[in-house]
Amino acid sequence: MIWWQSLGKMDSTPPFSTTRIEGQFEPDQGPGKHRIGLIVLSNDYVTERDFVNLRPSDDVTIFASRIRNTQSCSIETLPQMAPHISDAAALLVPEGRLDVVAYACTSGTIAMGYDTVCERIHAVRPGAKVVTPITASLAALDGLGAHKLAVLTPYTDDVNQIIAHHLTAHHKEICAFTSFHIDDNEVMAALPPDAIYQAALEADRLEAEALFISCTAIRAVDVVEQIENAIGKPVVTANQAMIWQALRLAGCAAPIAGYGRLLHHATPW
Repeated sequence: MIWWQSLGKMDSTPPFSTTRIEGQFEPDQGPGKHRIGLIVLSNDYVTERDFVNLRPSDDVTIFASRIRNTQSCSIETLPQMAPHISDAAALLVPEGRLDVVAYACTSGTIAMGYDTVCERIHAVRPGAKVVTPITASLAALDGLGAHKLAVLTPYTDDVNQIIAHHLTAHHKEICAFTSFHIDDNEVMAALPPDAIYQAALEADRLEAEALFISCTAIRAVDVVEQIENAIGKPVVTANQAMIWQALRLAGCAAPIAGYGRLLHHATPW
């Protein structure tokens, strides 16, 4: 607050008045025909960028909130996010409309359970559809007709085990499972896209119908089309699938070029 001297006393009343605008206006619906709320981890460097970069038009608006996360990615630390999901969701334009809320952690969703994530989000945003990387990836793989998978992750084997179990529980056959064996979220974010590309070529198998790249923290979206061109089959990444499903559930059917065949489709299937 600015203070000034008036009649020998300190006064907070401004010595001016304003003129009210005479023109009339009709409020519109605000920015965003298709509105997506995004809950990202406190140490996620990638997901917000990917969502913004892949927007097909300004009709899509992304509203982001953060949730506290540890530096270590393990089956012990991942469930610790659960109590904070509602708080993060409550900060997403609280008085405004949201079509979808996306919770951006693949391994965290599996560790906590999709129903838990939905329950925490719906506690404060009951009308929003809920998207997670693993449920979106499974829907994408089903739509692509891919049941035999090569899998690439950045995780250590305690997390890899729950990823593999979840995929097989949802009727996916794993031809090969390849990993960087990283437990530090900072190191995951620092994986160069070219390293992900080279690892993807190593991870692929001839009998696999698609390659699934897990984890929202790595920059797999940057090279997904390059990988597809090299291996000649669909590639589904966590962020790519989450963006695809979030857009479709928000009512946006626009195709997006340059990020894999999944996003080339104008409609789900």
